[in-house]
Amino acid sequence: MSEVTVRIPTPLRGFADGADALRVEGATVAEVLAGLGERYPELTARLLTESGELRSFVNLFVGEHNVRSLQGLETPVDDGAVLAIVPAVAGGLSR
Repeated sequence: MSEVTVRIPTPLRGFADGADALRVEGATVAEVLAGLGERYPELTARLLTESGELRSFVNLFVGEHNVRSLQGLETPVDDGAVLAIVPAVAGGLSR
């Protein structure tokens, strides 16, 4: 089982007792999120839909790679990997 560092973005830290990073065990992104959800269910409710799919406005990166371009939630994670939660940002210039 791999131990992964999960980076928590500022807007979600209130659902993780203020932590900016957490260590979680799992062999895949899904297992890491399940472990995270055992400790912080309100956090994972903001990441996953009720059916367990990654919400459209949330991106997860293992290292530099978006899991959507890999194997999704079944993407394997190595021991010591960093899983970064990156909420999508909308907006732009208005004229």
